[in-house]
Amino acid sequence: MAVPAAASVRDANRYRPPEVSDLAGLLDRQVRERPYSRALVVTGERVPLSYRDLAALADDVAARLREAGLGRGDAVGLICANSAEFVVALLGAARAGLVTAPLDPALPPTQLACRLTALGARAVLLDASASGAGALPVPAWPLRVDVSRAGAAVVSLEPGACGAPRMTAASAELSDRDALVLFTAGTTDRAKMVPLSHANVAASVRNICATYELGPGDATVAVMPLFHGHGLFAALLSSLASGGCVLLPERGRFSAGTFWDDMRAVDATWFTAVPAIHEILLDRAEREYPGPRAPRLKFVRSCSAPLNTATQRALERTFGAPLLSAYGMTESSHQATSEPLPQRGALRQGSVGRPTGVAVRVVDRGGRTCPAGVEGEVWVQGPTVARGYLGDGDESARTFVDGWLHTGDLGTLDEDGYLSLTGRIKNLINRGGEKISPEHVEDILAGCPGVAEAAVFAVPDAVYGQRVGAAVVLREGDTVDREEILRYCHDHLAAFEVPDRVELVAALPYTAKGGLDRKAVQARYAP
Repeated sequence: MAVPAAASVRDANRYRPPEVSDLAGLLDRQVRERPYSRALVVTGERVPLSYRDLAALADDVAARLREAGLGRGDAVGLICANSAEFVVALLGAARAGLVTAPLDPALPPTQLACRLTALGARAVLLDASASGAGALPVPAWPLRVDVSRAGAAVVSLEPGACGAPRMTAASAELSDRDALVLFTAGTTDRAKMVPLSHANVAASVRNICATYELGPGDATVAVMPLFHGHGLFAALLSSLASGGCVLLPERGRFSAGTFWDDMRAVDATWFTAVPAIHEILLDRAEREYPGPRAPRLKFVRSCSAPLNTATQRALERTFGAPLLSAYGMTESSHQATSEPLPQRGALRQGSVGRPTGVAVRVVDRGGRTCPAGVEGEVWVQGPTVARGYLGDGDESARTFVDGWLHTGDLGTLDEDGYLSLTGRIKNLINRGGEKISPEHVEDILAGCPGVAEAAVFAVPDAVYGQRVGAAVVLREGDTVDREEILRYCHDHLAAFEVPDRVELVAALPYTAKGGLDRKAVQARYAP
């Protein structure tokens, strides 16, 4: 079943997304129409930075980068926390015509070096959060944004000589039509480089703004890291394009202890996070949620990993706002589907919503479209889909076929075009020929009274090939035991899906993106 991109187009009497054509011009309309409105709120003092001032800082950085000898289409790395430095560097590089590759500051210097070398970067911009700059293979240029309590801001960047053009398989494929290169490990050990054009970025931003009807009256807190698509597209770029405001938490990362104070400080109307963060906020809500003093939220968004239904409903009751699940990936410039705002459509239990500006198909192993309700691989096509991977023609040929992105995710589409995800093809556990989705078993386990979260993994077995194992984290203060958990599983799962082994653990490992680290789970609990 295919859902055409036109299904998400709104008629003339409804909300219209901002007119954005590229990353370089993301701020232009806001600078013209509301130059003194808040764009960012930064530092521990929560100082506002206006659209006019943010654009001026970005222009300053752009001029300095051009003076350093960088040319249009050249690649630069960006190693920053969620800070004013990240935003100014990103926009400044775009205005200089450069292609920016945001990198995780927590990566070891050796991995950062490998990625910069593979990309053919000519320099890297970094803030105080980056370490090991001396070990990087390209010139490292520290950048600092100083913001006074009055809101005045200056940028410090003194680039030296940039590296000579580094022709690699990746850099040879870049041009000034490209805006970003995002790294994704996916399901392989080697990080893949995803080039996103200005057209990809603009389409993604327009789709996200339209889905949630974001505008100048909206504000959010940047919970997710900006070096991944979730935080970059959904929280930062869509807010700035629509004239809203983004608070960047002190120390550049999510803090449950200050989250609600940050939300109140900007009178936030929404936020987006991975399920692990939603679970943390829910577990701490009795002590920390400000109740009537909390900002009135239009919606809460969840993406990047499956959110179980029990948690979704508990969050809605606690925060008094609809929780909208979305689905996306780096290769589709983040969002591909989302549940609609309540006034724009019905919410479907277990669904990640309808396509947003793209076409979605669910196909069988032969590439034939599956009937409604029948499981298959999810394919995505549209203006947000990348053209392939840099420097990896074989993987590109397998993943991007005739304009369709083969996601590797399993799911179903219903008669109304709502997508439900059932797992990852490569995650399936094969127990004596029975294919088991760990994501499905995890969702059931999360509904067991006393269970906070769970990770399901394959346990090698001489007879069945694989059996089902589960690592379970209990809610604080609960004393449910393994036998109770297994009884619940027997009542809610097919017999072959019931875990053969249940481990009670204090915490589960997560990736920098906020998703469950399945490789770490397998290595830690499967032996």
